[in-house]
Amino acid sequence: MRQLDKAAVAAALPWPRLVAALRAMFRDGCTAPLRHRHALPEGGTLLLMPALNATHSGVKIVHVAPGNAARGLPAVHAEYLLSDAVTGAPLALLDGGELTDRRTAAASVLAASFLARPDSRRLLVLGAGKVAAALAEAHHDHWTLDEVAIWSRRPEQAAALCDRLRHHGVPARPAATPDPRGFDIISAATLATTPLIHGRDLQPGQHLDLVGAFTRAMREADAEAVQRVLVVADTRAGVLAEGGDVVQAIAEGAVDESHVAAELADLCRGAHPGRTRPEEITLFKSVGWAGEDLAAAVMAVQT
Repeated sequence: MRQLDKAAVAAALPWPRLVAALRAMFRDGCTAPLRHRHALPEGGTLLLMPALNATHSGVKIVHVAPGNAARGLPAVHAEYLLSDAVTGAPLALLDGGELTDRRTAAASVLAASFLARPDSRRLLVLGAGKVAAALAEAHHDHWTLDEVAIWSRRPEQAAALCDRLRHHGVPARPAATPDPRGFDIISAATLATTPLIHGRDLQPGQHLDLVGAFTRAMREADAEAVQRVLVVADTRAGVLAEGGDVVQAIAEGAVDESHVAAELADLCRGAHPGRTRPEEITLFKSVGWAGEDLAAAVMAVQT
């Protein structure tokens, strides 16, 4: 059985090919139930994300241990086990963190290819963690951006990420506020529980890419923002179960479930056109789909 560490996973998943692999997976589909959650000691959580198609099966195993900060350890550990779907033979064990970061950013770029304006050149990223870094790199790779602004509650983290991104050719600068005005794409990957993006500040033609708020209690955009936009989900079931931005907007009566106009699979299959007008405001809400992990893992071992 092969083992792919973080560096090997990154090298095996270049952005354009990964976006294409995800597009094929969303188009063709696979069996992927909602993630399983199990409580662990000291407030920890075990997450299991299985998926399978005719040739491969896989499961991502994620341990979230908040108490690890006091131990000097990362709070999240993740691994991905890929197997042959017919024989059950294990094929590879991959670094789950790098796999998740890259497939998450690639899914956002895939959605933006349908939902953002083709002339998009200015990106605002909210957050300065690993997913935020991947989002900045992936969007720049796709759009060849003129400007990438990074905002974080901790300015020193935003500055440090900008330094790393510029080293990789991304025109990054720190942003003083999370104000979305003046940007073509706003990509958020935070742990916010109160809105950072307000509907009153949205401008015609913008695209929102909301990656954080992956629980019902989290939120990056307010109800007015959700109400004003065309909403596309990675999966409708996942977003209506766990996408805090949408779930809370529904609970407040601003929208109902039908406001989720499409899933990413609908766009990839041509069942929904995505953006239809330059002035339209669009939103992609992502909570993560196990099919993305399977597509990325298969691509990594076949590289």
